[in-house]
Amino acid sequence: MTPPLVLRAGASIVVAMTATADIQTTVPAISAEERAARLTTAGAAWAERIEADRSSAHLTYAVTGEGAGSVATTVRAGKHTFIVDEPAALAGDDAGTSPVEYALGALAGCQVVVYRLYAQQLGITFDEITIKAEADLDAARLFGADESVRAGFSEVRLDIQLSGPETDERYEELRQAVDAHCPVLDIVQNPTPVKTTVTRA
Repeated sequence: MTPPLVLRAGASIVVAMTATADIQTTVPAISAEERAARLTTAGAAWAERIEADRSSAHLTYAVTGEGAGSVATTVRAGKHTFIVDEPAALAGDDAGTSPVEYALGALAGCQVVVYRLYAQQLGITFDEITIKAEADLDAARLFGADESVRAGFSEVRLDIQLSGPETDERYEELRQAVDAHCPVLDIVQNPTPVKTTVTRA
């Protein structure tokens, strides 16, 4: 797996994560016909479920994170477990991807899902999709050196590459549909209320 690219430019940290085909994975191979059938079936099932009971679309997601090592976190999400860590420059052991890279990875992953869903719904064909998610972060706020800047990303850039037979206009139509319906893109673009409590264990 190609490691994420980290560039330093003055006081800014630029982190880039690219979803590429050379990533080692346990995801099974699937034909275009099988994918189309699964997307159609899932879309139809959700449409019926929501029509029958609007509240069935109200979902709650939950993960649990437990501190480990120096600054690492073991995250449990359903039946899946993964490690979030930092490189040595941020007191970590580099045992896992960093939190901000996971945020970019979540955005890239959600975009792939929604591109597939809306391509199927709109009848727009593409063969392969690669998404490069890149963001700028000024670490001065993290370290208390400059309270005037954001702690999070100041800008996120998505470079979506599609291969396929459609025109640029059709792929732009698809992009607009995805931008309007991608949950993680919405989370990144818009303020979300966060309620935090601290309790003694």
